[in-house]
Amino acid sequence: MQNNLSDVKFTESEAYGWVMVFITFTLSAISFGVLSSVGVFLKVLEAEFGWSRASLSFGYSAITLATAATGIFWGFLADRYGTRRFVLFGAIVLGFPLLLLSTMDSIVEFYFYYFLFGAFGHATVTGLLYANVGLWFTRNIGLAIGLSVAGGAVGQGTVPVIVRYLINQHDWQTAYWTLGIAYIILAIPIALFVRDSPRRQSAQSHEAPRQRDGTAFPLSPMVVVAWIATAVVFCCIAMAVPIVHLVPLLTDKGMSPNSAVTVFFVLMITGAFGRVLGGKLADHIGALQSYICMSVLQTAVIFLFPHVQNTILIYALAMTFGLAFSGVMASFLVCVRMMIPAGFLARGMSVVGATGWIGMGLGGWQGGIAFDMTGDYVWSFAIGSIAGVINLAILAFFYMHIRRSGQPQRLQAAAA
Repeated sequence: MQNNLSDVKFTESEAYGWVMVFITFTLSAISFGVLSSVGVFLKVLEAEFGWSRASLSFGYSAITLATAATGIFWGFLADRYGTRRFVLFGAIVLGFPLLLLSTMDSIVEFYFYYFLFGAFGHATVTGLLYANVGLWFTRNIGLAIGLSVAGGAVGQGTVPVIVRYLINQHDWQTAYWTLGIAYIILAIPIALFVRDSPRRQSAQSHEAPRQRDGTAFPLSPMVVVAWIATAVVFCCIAMAVPIVHLVPLLTDKGMSPNSAVTVFFVLMITGAFGRVLGGKLADHIGALQSYICMSVLQTAVIFLFPHVQNTILIYALAMTFGLAFSGVMASFLVCVRMMIPAGFLARGMSVVGATGWIGMGLGGWQGGIAFDMTGDYVWSFAIGSIAGVINLAILAFFYMHIRRSGQPQRLQAAAA
């Protein structure tokens, strides 16, 4: 009886928030791993079916656009009913589209199965959980969110390596089938431990978050989400190009598939640290400032990828990009948490996430189209950098708009 009482208290204590960080880290790793593995399957499926790179790149877009299309709906339900039941549903779904992909023989099936993965799996085990984690903490919010989203980078780094090994040892069908079975075995038991913060019911306030000086954040939730979501579209167009096309770019340059995947692995593992860094930086200098700093770094390195031949420099670029794009992801999520009321949090993150997924889908797709039109990746990556510059311009105007609205120079909200 005493033990049961103790268990109940623990699941309602702030300490359980760190368990939720671990759960979110793990489910993010599982889900984001599928996104990055699209690039590893690209050349294999091109050789098997004769599909173009633009067509295959749209498989990535199918996941991201499906996530965008359904994410707001899931966010609305989570704000109303909590996240637990929807995350469990998503965990159950995750593996089945991968099993179906192992049997496909048409491009329509390829798109449809990836769409199912995005709409009913990825959309439910990422954005909803980030909002959940944000409500568990009153201190170190950026660090907690940064650690949570770091799982996505770990998955994006490790799953492509596993996929490359399975393809080398067996074939692409075995790779999809093995991932599907592994995801079913791993995701469902972990999702059973998801809990909503006891602060969720009391935090359903629509009052503006309070700043460190006690004043209310000066902009409405709709205005904040509109600014951040617009910037995130272009930010994600930029980051999607290396994520989808780095492996084929490197193999086109003569690097072996295993070596190219190793570069990608290093990029993503570095990205795991970048997400923690971005979250922690947001705790110290402010979420918007952290977003701007990481965006500058991301934009600067994307353009260089097609022009670098030296292996050491390729690794250096990959590690720099990994830190930057991951820091961006953590920072804009912390922006949403700090700038809008708790009662809108899941919806706000879902809207921003939806526009991000649209950007990711467009970025990955345009990379394939530009390659098919020009025969190389120079313009694919150049367009990514141009999108990054537009993102920075929007953030600069947003910063000035907040300042004109009376926000103190230190743009960091106290936890609601």
